[in-house]
Amino acid sequence: MHTTPVTARPVAPLLAGLTERLPGLRALYEDLHAHPELSFQEFRTAGIAAARLREQGWEVTEGVGGTGVVGVLTNGEGPVVLLRADMDALPVKERTGLPYASTATGTDPDGNEVPVMHACGHDMHVACLLGATAQLAAHRARWQGTVVAVLQPAEEIGGAPAMIDDGFLDRFPRADICLGQHVAPVPVGFVGTRPGPVMAASDNLKVRLFGRGGHGSMPETTVDPVVLAAAIVMRLQTVVSREVAAAQTAVVTVGSLHAGTKENIIPDTADLRINIRSTAPAVRDRLLRAVERIIRAEAAASGAPKDPEIVPFNTFPVTVNDHDATHAVQGALTAALGEGHVFTLPQTLTGSEDFGTFGTALDAPSVFWHFGGADHAHYRDIDPVALLENGLPDTVPANHSPYFAPIPEPTLEIGVTTLLAAAAHWLAEEADGA
Repeated sequence: MHTTPVTARPVAPLLAGLTERLPGLRALYEDLHAHPELSFQEFRTAGIAAARLREQGWEVTEGVGGTGVVGVLTNGEGPVVLLRADMDALPVKERTGLPYASTATGTDPDGNEVPVMHACGHDMHVACLLGATAQLAAHRARWQGTVVAVLQPAEEIGGAPAMIDDGFLDRFPRADICLGQHVAPVPVGFVGTRPGPVMAASDNLKVRLFGRGGHGSMPETTVDPVVLAAAIVMRLQTVVSREVAAAQTAVVTVGSLHAGTKENIIPDTADLRINIRSTAPAVRDRLLRAVERIIRAEAAASGAPKDPEIVPFNTFPVTVNDHDATHAVQGALTAALGEGHVFTLPQTLTGSEDFGTFGTALDAPSVFWHFGGADHAHYRDIDPVALLENGLPDTVPANHSPYFAPIPEPTLEIGVTTLLAAAAHWLAEEADGA
């Protein structure tokens, strides 16, 4: 692992006035954090983003792909740069204890009322992008080209394809480069990315198991789908440990198991939701085949009266960073943040993203990076290289935890800076010759 060389155009002209803007961005971030919205329900968030962009002078389109917002700012001839932030929150009950903690609830796709929290930092992403768009609008004399600001809905369940399906390619300027970022539970001030595969593919399965219900006192008259589900859950743990090579990356998680209504009634059905992560096509195929084989085999072994139903949903491809563009972004971020703050990730992360959908659909290079949002106090005696090698300490809440919340300062300032530094590499290129 290594830091990247400084090979970038200066971003300082685009940062002028950012310090004065930060209190407003913090207020925006805290407001968004306190009012999270589930995927495709980001009506309030989208309205705020659209209003801010209009105030800044952007041409704004709302309702793209459901609740998506797209802002376009054309500033003379030059490259088209796409900057993206996601807006949705998660069905998680917040336990951070922050004064602006969420107490919101929402209705999930199954009709259940659930707590809602920005447990993945998308509120930070929105605030950072709106800070960057404000700086770009305020300093048009410093750059040339077109910026497309994308406020995307439903990243957690695949909102990018919905925007593409809603005519994104024809309705907005076609990007020459797509740029995106994600806040991470690493020390604030550090950034990590890598050329090539940077985040894993994600396959999700809804599984319904069929049994034959009856009285809990007479299990011999039933086919118990709870026992069947338990057998599947345990057997699935062998897929990665026994069917995937140690040098390959794979994760199989059963994140949801529901069956029955009462302790003395054996139900007719059990429902599982399974998440599968992989970084290579051959491994992905092997995982999917193994998971389906185990589900069907355990059902047969249990004497299930009907074959299981296995329905794929919310599938994300591997997020792949363009090699040349990634090196350019690494140089730009190093120039902005300083030597020793930008790292090449040693391997593909097992988290997944739909950001790459934009670059693939546009046939344009894309770059995605992670920037730290955690207090350095959580990382005493741990240097960044050790973090890359050993992973997060157990005491640090990770994304999707009910305790996850980036510190607003200086995370907001750094998140705005990284977006502007990366964009400036392309936008400034034409301005230099103007």
